[in-house]
Amino acid sequence: MRDSHRRSTQIVQRQQYHPDRLGSVCPSEAESGVRTFLEVDAAWKILSDQNSRRHYDQQRRARELKQDWPIDSTVFLEGMTWDQDECVYTYCCRCGGGFSISEEEVEEETQRRQQEDKEETKEGQHRGVVVCCDTCSLCVYVTWSLHTKTQSLKCQ
Repeated sequence: MRDSHRRSTQIVQRQQYHPDRLGSVCPSEAESGVRTFLEVDAAWKILSDQNSRRHYDQQRRARELKQDWPIDSTVFLEGMTWDQDECVYTYCCRCGGGFSISEEEVEEETQRRQQEDKEETKEGQHRGVVVCCDTCSLCVYVTWSLHTKTQSLKCQ
């Protein structure tokens, strides 16, 4: 949204919900209007300054990354289908969509975990990632053994 459009929308909303303009409404509507006015005002203060907007976006993204997704099931990488053309592992979702994880993501996670657990790595140890469906809101936990070999020879 452009800044001029954002500014005009903010002005309209501030005027609409300004406490002085809510004179003859019932107390619960007035309270709701004041709350909305304060929310619009706080949002404008964040959005009007580029640094505070960037900071807000970074915080929001960090919260999204930390969010605990509802895990529908655990899927083993070995049970997923390898897509040679796309160089990804795929798994069908019950909605008709699909879950996919790239070979690169598997390798990165494997290396990260091996670095973290260098001394503690055990033969049967597993690692995994949460993968969300490309169509619906379901997520699966894709896991694999630390010693699983990926399809790396086939992708360029």
